[in-house]
Formats: sequence, structure tokens, C-alpha cells
Amino acid sequence: MRLLFLGDVVGRAGRLALGERLPELRRRWKLDCVVVNGENAAAGFGITEAICNEIIDAGADAVTLGNHSWDQREALVFIERQRRLVRPANYPPGTPGRGAAMVETQKGQRVLVVNVMGRVEMEPLDDPFRTAEEHIGQAPLGEVVDAIVLDVHAEATSEKQALGWHFDGRVSLTVGTHTHVPTADTRILPGGSAYQTDAGMCGDYQSVIGFDRHEPIRRMIQKTPLQRWEPAGGEGDISGVAVETDDRTGLALRVAPVRIGPTLPGSLPAFWEG
Repeated sequence: MRLLFLGDVVGRAGRLALGERLPELRRRWKLDCVVVNGENAAAGFGITEAICNEIIDAGADAVTLGNHSWDQREALVFIERQRRLVRPANYPPGTPGRGAAMVETQKGQRVLVVNVMGRVEMEPLDDPFRTAEEHIGQAPLGEVVDAIVLDVHAEATSEKQALGWHFDGRVSLTVGTHTHVPTADTRILPGGSAYQTDAGMCGDYQSVIGFDRHEPIRRMIQKTPLQRWEPAGGEGDISGVAVETDDRTGLALRVAPVRIGPTLPGSLPAFWEG
């Protein structure tokens, strides 16, 4: 199976970059499943129903969220009817929406997408290890499902790595989101799970984590807010990770970072480009 995960979509620049590039990548690479983190898609803060549909129309099979899940209040309502939108599973019981989604590919294969949020320097939610275990344990890889994608939305690289090691051999891909900077540790762990600490973002990299750099810089120097952070409006890159899995086990056979756009050094999965 061919999987593509793309990191946090930040504002209009990220949405445009995604819309321009994902349909062609889906066709050219013959992708079976695409997962996109969309928690910053609405002007950098949350997601709306229209934007969620826009990301799905561009080629996403599932859209994951994070700490900005509820910045757009309408998300509390439409998430109940949008089965492809996945918020962190370790929100308390009774939180609207769902923490996992089952995607069926055109070939009839089943992909479980699980989203958890870290607790180091973030909201004190339920245990992400235990919560992810509840979903992954109910749908064993290679038995009930053909692939599992675990999106760990977390600040600390140590927490992302710990979750990656904990579920090695039981998921197809563990990938981090939230920090908007792609890491250089893309690899297959010893148990067979693909891993990358952070997928990066889809957005304007001539910025501070996707936002116009002037206000963040000013705040860091003067320690006082002047105006709302606004997404940077230049041409965006898309960033993420590509995985090819074994159809028998669901584990990763090959993995590569994906970076396409005007700013970052380009990176494509050579095993799909030949």
C-alpha cells in the first residue's frame, strides 16, 4: 500500500499549496491513502467545515487535528457528521467527534488513522499511550486492518519518539505534527514501523512556523503583544512523509520524506519516481 502523510496545513498559503500539488501527487504516485493534519488550516487557528471539505476534495482520505481543534467553534458541531475528521483521541470522554477513523481504499484495504496529543508543555489530557493502545489494540495490524497511521500531535520530540518506539511493529507509520518544522530522522524502526518526529507543515516557510514573522519577532523582543498572529501569505511548500507498506503485514517496506515547494530543499520518494 502507498501512504502519504502531510503535516499541518497553515492558512491560505498551505491550502493553496496542498490544492495545487496533492491531486497530481495522488495520480502520479498512485496513492492508496492520504492523511493530512488540518488543525491550522483556518487562518492558522483551527478548521472550518468548508476548509475541511476543501482538503478532502484535494485528495485527503482523513484529516487530523491537534491543540487548535476547537478554535473555530463550528468544529464542535460539524465534526460529529464529518467522519473523516479526527481530533486527538485523548480528549476527555464526551468531547465531540472521534479520535480515530477507518478509511477504506479503492482497493478495499482498511487503514486505521489514530490521532493523539502529547502532554509535555501542552494541555494535560488523558494518557496518549493508553488511549492509542485502546484503538490500536482493537484493530491489530495485518489482521483486522491493512495499515495504521498514528499522528502524534506534540511539542516534545522525546514524547514523539517514545510513542514511536512504544508502537514499533504495531503500526505502519508513527509521525509527529505540531512544531511545523520537518525533522531529518525519517526511517524504519527495528520492528518495521516507519517513523518521523515531525512531518513539517504545508505553508509559507519564509515565516515563523507559518505565520508572518514580524509580530512573533516583535513579541520575543518586547515581550508584549501588539496584534494577532497572521499566517504568512507567500507561496507555500508541502511537507510530509511517504510510506510503502507490505500488503501482508502492514509494516513499512520503504519510507522517505516529502518536501515540495519554493523554499525547502526538495525531497521526493525515489522509489515512486522511477
